[in-house]
Amino acid sequence: MSDSPVHLAIDLGASSGRVIAGGVDAGSLVLHEVHRFGNQPVRVQDSLQWNVLGLWAEILSGLRTAAKDFQAIRSVGVDTWGVDYVLLDQNDQVAAPVRSYRDGRTEGMMDAAFERLGGPQAGRQRIFESTGLQFMPINTAYQLFSAVERGERSLEIADGFMMMGDFFHWLLSGRRSIEATNASTTQLFNPRSGDWAFDLIDDLGIDRNLFTTVTQPGTCLGDAQASVADETGLGDVAVTVPATHDTASAVIAVPADVFAPSRPNWCYISSGTWSLMGCEIDSPKVNSLCAQLNFTNEGGIGGSTRLLKNIGGLWIFQQIRKSMQRRGKQVSWDAMVDAAKQAPTFDVLVDPDAPRFVAPVDMVDAIDAFATATGQSKPGSEGVYYRAALEGLALRYRVCLEMLERLVDNRIDTIHIVGGGAQNEFLCQMTADACNRQVVAGPVEATAIGNVVVQMIGGGGFGDASLSGGAGDAILAARRLIRDSFSVKTYQPIDPARWDEPARRFVDLVE
Repeated sequence: MSDSPVHLAIDLGASSGRVIAGGVDAGSLVLHEVHRFGNQPVRVQDSLQWNVLGLWAEILSGLRTAAKDFQAIRSVGVDTWGVDYVLLDQNDQVAAPVRSYRDGRTEGMMDAAFERLGGPQAGRQRIFESTGLQFMPINTAYQLFSAVERGERSLEIADGFMMMGDFFHWLLSGRRSIEATNASTTQLFNPRSGDWAFDLIDDLGIDRNLFTTVTQPGTCLGDAQASVADETGLGDVAVTVPATHDTASAVIAVPADVFAPSRPNWCYISSGTWSLMGCEIDSPKVNSLCAQLNFTNEGGIGGSTRLLKNIGGLWIFQQIRKSMQRRGKQVSWDAMVDAAKQAPTFDVLVDPDAPRFVAPVDMVDAIDAFATATGQSKPGSEGVYYRAALEGLALRYRVCLEMLERLVDNRIDTIHIVGGGAQNEFLCQMTADACNRQVVAGPVEATAIGNVVVQMIGGGGFGDASLSGGAGDAILAARRLIRDSFSVKTYQPIDPARWDEPARRFVDLVE
């Protein structure tokens, strides 16, 4: 890859970040991890904040290494998690602490927003009709509304709003922008008009002047600014905006052979700390059924829609490990899976979306409390905790699949699992069994792959294919390259009937 064009994907997740170099070598797309670093929110008195300057220092470190290792770097782009944001003032200074979506300030804000907009039912209906988005207390709308309600002075001095990826693109290029796929996660964006829901923004008391016209994936913001080039040795490297929402990037890397059909027969699970399960479709479904099922219409590449639901993901499984470490028990991921395999089946049912699991002090204690509150016995062994976290996730996928099929009015035959969770073979098999569907797992590095290929498309790497007009041609060309470059593993259902009774109990539990 040393002589071929290289594109740098800065992939920031809610627990870690990476700088990855990607390009085509001998007809295959290849990735090289250049730099990896941790990312955890920091408790500052009563708030939970992101250390954005620490992240920037790590990004610069990765870019310095990349500049030494690769000679033909053409572009760089950033993807991140959704909903969180940065405010800048007129002097280009950060105007407020950058809060994590797990910060407690949004507690009660969703209901307060409904009241401001006419009451629980009218307010909820108004927001959904304007944005088509799933209701979650962590959404940007309720973070900003909390700042309004609390009279935070930052809103008075701010003159610019950016999502997390946009903030780092600004640091790279010196140009402010708001990328479309991440803007669509705010619950302040209208998926039908492709613009901000300004009437809703006004009625929530948020200053509309903070929001500028959105930027589409594949847009070049210009070259890295001089300070970055001097600091890293990058030289003239384009800052090219990918689909900055990590799930939007991951969906691009799904090895399907179609793009955004109206009635898809496949769905995806972008599996990591969060699981995002949904379908890539041609237009948003802002209707009563979507509202009833609390699904979301987020923006995808090339004007497509990601019809999906946010699910708690591997967060519980990850946090159980931290709880065990707190108790002096050092356990590896592989050991956790092995213990889960040996544990009794369906001993304790855990709902990954239960509010008590969002940010507990200790996850083991939270599972014990959940079991007691739902009339179940507490787990009798470590293995039961591990297995319950995975079984609960597979059962939630089953429920979500049934909803998706109603929304797209079609049977879904294949579930594509991409991201880190694709490596958990036990969970992949559980998903095939619980859902009674074929599961295709991989590629693991889907987010970085999607980031890289959009930079390639934006830079003309697929010939005449572009993301304007005939976006489908560009995505199909990228997906052909991805299918030819990365292996996947297929799982077929094994005895799915044994999941029927636990699934009925699970539905009763969560309802």
